[in-house]
Amino acid sequence: MSRQLNMDTLRQNFWKEEYLREKMLRCEWHRKYGSMVKAKQKAKAAARLPLKLPTLHPKAPLLSPPAPKAVPTKAPSPAPETPIQSDMYPVPPATRALLYEGISHDFQGRYRYLSTRKLDMPEMRYVFPITTSFTYGWQLGPPVKQELVSCKMCRIESFFRKNGAFLLLDPQDLAL
Repeated sequence: MSRQLNMDTLRQNFWKEEYLREKMLRCEWHRKYGSMVKAKQKAKAAARLPLKLPTLHPKAPLLSPPAPKAVPTKAPSPAPETPIQSDMYPVPPATRALLYEGISHDFQGRYRYLSTRKLDMPEMRYVFPITTSFTYGWQLGPPVKQELVSCKMCRIESFFRKNGAFLLLDPQDLAL
């Protein structure tokens, strides 16, 4: 459909006035409400920023009240250090020894250690699931190998939907 070109001076002036009027309305609106819109945008941007949590410092061990001192028999021994809490179980010594045998370039050393460690189930390596994605594979057990069905019709029946978009099979689809 082509555009009609019956523009005379009267219509040109009309469209010119309309354009200027809309431009003035936009400028007036921006002058009146622009600062409120900017404030809302800044508030939304501030709400999207991640929260910064305060850092927790380790607590000093609580000291028991001093016992009445009798005669000290020997010098006080240094306080035993608390063991470092780890998310992982300790590595068996045989697996750790793989680190020091050979180099990774020859598929020994670190390469062999990591590939051996990877074969262990997550429950054997970690005390508890570290991330939420760990829960999907936690306590699954060994993988079960499924045999491939070699029957052609079984593959076709299992591939296509029983109802829905492909309810009726096309003859060309059956000519696999």
